[in-house]
Amino acid sequence: MRPSVLRLIRFAGRLLTAAAAVAGLVVVFLALIVLTDGAGSGLAAWAATLGVATAAALWWGRRRTRRARLVLLLPVVVAAALTASVCIPTVSTARRYPPDLPFAAAQHWSLATGSRVAVYHYPPANAGTRHPVPLVYLNGGPVRGISVLDHRFLQLLAQQGYDVYTYEQAGGGRSDLLPMDQYSISRSVRDLDAFVDRLGKGSVDVLGFSSGAVVLTRALADPGVAAHVHRAVIAEPGPMDGPTARITGHTGRPSARGIAPAMTGPRSTHVPRYAVAFGLMRLDLLSPDNGLVGQAEGDNAFTAADLGSDTASAYCARDAHRIPVENTTQNFSFSPAASLRVEQTIKDSPSIAPQLGRSQTPAMLMIAECSSQVRQWETAILAADPAIQRTQYMPGVGHHMWNGLDDNDRRAVATITAFLQDKPAPLPNYPTRDDIPAFLHDNM
Repeated sequence: MRPSVLRLIRFAGRLLTAAAAVAGLVVVFLALIVLTDGAGSGLAAWAATLGVATAAALWWGRRRTRRARLVLLLPVVVAAALTASVCIPTVSTARRYPPDLPFAAAQHWSLATGSRVAVYHYPPANAGTRHPVPLVYLNGGPVRGISVLDHRFLQLLAQQGYDVYTYEQAGGGRSDLLPMDQYSISRSVRDLDAFVDRLGKGSVDVLGFSSGAVVLTRALADPGVAAHVHRAVIAEPGPMDGPTARITGHTGRPSARGIAPAMTGPRSTHVPRYAVAFGLMRLDLLSPDNGLVGQAEGDNAFTAADLGSDTASAYCARDAHRIPVENTTQNFSFSPAASLRVEQTIKDSPSIAPQLGRSQTPAMLMIAECSSQVRQWETAILAADPAIQRTQYMPGVGHHMWNGLDDNDRRAVATITAFLQDKPAPLPNYPTRDDIPAFLHDNM
């Protein structure tokens, strides 16, 4: 074999060894991040990895030439540079709240629970058809700002004569953050009760969407809170409790997930620090209250593009190439850590079916044809709540049923207002409780 070929083989071998050493040190660093829960912005894991690796390299090269010792330290230097990027914030670590919307400046209310929330009010735009009972909207998330698309929908309800109020739940949007250990589904329910009390207009109609529908469902299972709810619209709910959350099954008709064009814009998950933090939190390897990325920094870093296929999953497959822009970059806000914390408290909660079975608040369930929610999450509520008076299966729409496409907003408004006014439903009452087995079979 020629000497040049031998030199090339030796060089390739050394390069592979060095690459393996770098990869091994990165793995050790990530393991220490998990073991220390990201303490000190990751610097505790970084310093420990660097110290042990340097000591090992020096010991290994103690009888070698100075040049050989430097070569042994090279993988340590490279690994130190790579892992240091996980420890350095690239956005402000103090919360930066979105600026006010041009058409709806937020008020800030301090609730009896201690939460300070951003409140929006759309008074009735049609005095001739003003409805006496205020309407409160609970947006999805959890712990997410209200999108511009949702604000436009609320304006449509106000044009129907409704006095519409909504608030961004604690930690979301322009609302103040809570200590991480205070986020929970029960806190969200208490905040709803405190908000209605602070509103001071008696009982209210409540429209809850997605995770907001979960808050509403659990409110209906609490007699003290339910007493302040006049009528309830449960739209596309997630799992209402731990037993429901553990149900796996089929969703609705095909959504646009996986076939819609990728969302454009910057992604925090392209930055090593946030890719590691959010990834490990999603895998439940870092606590939401970890020391790597604080709540405020995580909120500032997370972008709409980070949601990826989650947004596409809220639309029917047929709409994959015309998904509307739901929000503006300036208005978008999502707290990934607080959201995971709330979701975990739902998973850890016992069944609320017995309490929900005693509900007397008139309610309506809305289910989308292309729902990305597990069907049993929705039918579990229908089966448990005897006060659900009608179910409206919305054809041609995905999880985000009011989305500005075609006449979807008008149909959603007609469905909601018909129930709130106790008028005939625009769609068949389907599925009923008796229809649940056939409904689930048809969607398998």
